[in-house]
Amino acid sequence: MKGKKNSWVLALMDRLQGDKVIWMILMMLVLLSVVCMFSSTSRLIEGGRTRVDIVRSQLMVVAAGLVVVLVLYNIRSIEFFRKVSFWMFPLSLVMLVALRILPGTTPGGPDPLVCAPTINGAKRVLQIMGKQIHVLEITKIAMVLYLGWALDAFKNKRIQWPREELPQSILYIYLPFIAVFMLALPSSNTAALFIGGIMFLVILLGGGSKRDLGVILAAAVVILALCFGVYKVSGGHAFARIGTGISRIFDHHDWEQQFLESPKYSSAWDEARDHLQQGYSAKIAIHEGGIIGKGPGQSTQRYIVPDMPSDYMYSFIIEEYGLLGGILVLALYVSLMARGALIARDIGDSLYAKLVVAGLCLLIVGQAFLHMMVNVDIGPMTGQTLPMISHGNSAFLCFSVAFGLLLSFSRQARKRIETETAKADPLIEDPVKFEKDEL
Repeated sequence: MKGKKNSWVLALMDRLQGDKVIWMILMMLVLLSVVCMFSSTSRLIEGGRTRVDIVRSQLMVVAAGLVVVLVLYNIRSIEFFRKVSFWMFPLSLVMLVALRILPGTTPGGPDPLVCAPTINGAKRVLQIMGKQIHVLEITKIAMVLYLGWALDAFKNKRIQWPREELPQSILYIYLPFIAVFMLALPSSNTAALFIGGIMFLVILLGGGSKRDLGVILAAAVVILALCFGVYKVSGGHAFARIGTGISRIFDHHDWEQQFLESPKYSSAWDEARDHLQQGYSAKIAIHEGGIIGKGPGQSTQRYIVPDMPSDYMYSFIIEEYGLLGGILVLALYVSLMARGALIARDIGDSLYAKLVVAGLCLLIVGQAFLHMMVNVDIGPMTGQTLPMISHGNSAFLCFSVAFGLLLSFSRQARKRIETETAKADPLIEDPVKFEKDEL
């Protein structure tokens, strides 16, 4: 019976035509998300909810994400994805503009059917009939796809209007970069810089000229300077997130000293504790995890860090599963980057496919490393989640789209490798076939 079960599993793996390493990485990350969500925090338990309810909710999100992966995996046409990618910038633009112009929720009154509520001092989500859509998470994926299309169309002379190269660069590359970067800044400095960095890398990988890269960098610097100027002139009311970012980078106030010297439970003591609590608790979690961790469900810092299931998931993993668990998670993301490089190399002559694969892998792994760096106290707080593990429905579904595209493209790469292998001449002639040919 055991042999039959093993053969069934092997037969199932054989039928999966995408890159099997990426399949394994995806399954490992998904399993970690379910296990970690069960024991990561008590903050999600409210309104009579239990941990079983949280796991059930997470399983529903995971099931929806896997459906997205399978649907995209079974689309075998890169040309289809290329045509759809053209619309990703208009989609991003509409959603980002909607964040700026739609009203927020009304305190004490019914919420509009479509609104953009202010959360933690910024508009980041669109709320449609009570359901929230995280716009910046969608924009990350969408702009990788769009720039893959734009650079491929530009390099292969597919753009019909305008005819000249410079206007084409301005209309299809410069302006989308500038518009998305500028519209994302009021919502999140970190997300805007991260999206801008990923877009810049995709353009670089796409063979962008020194002129293109220089113009884009100059535009980003000018936009940041203008936003900072508006922030100062308005007294901190406009582009308030600029002030938050500046304070995180340049604030040299000794909060630890204030905490130690202030009377206990005073306003100064409470203020210092609020600034220190999450970062220090995350480091305590990492320290207490040791080599093998405390074990599933044994975390103590989850009761102190309110954002443990999202912003500090990596420190929680190390607390419960130790340094070995942290190394495993790190290895999964590094392996994804390595497999992405192989797929981009073997996908064929499609510049679009190469850029999308490279861009999506850079996006996933780059965000994972940003999350880890914050958790180990390298750099200021960024609010970036751990892809496919941290809590967040929109983020999980968006990264499911990324994995679905990677698996679909890896399927095409595998077919190309098998076709070329079948056509290639053998290195050593079959002696039996050689004798028959001679006769």
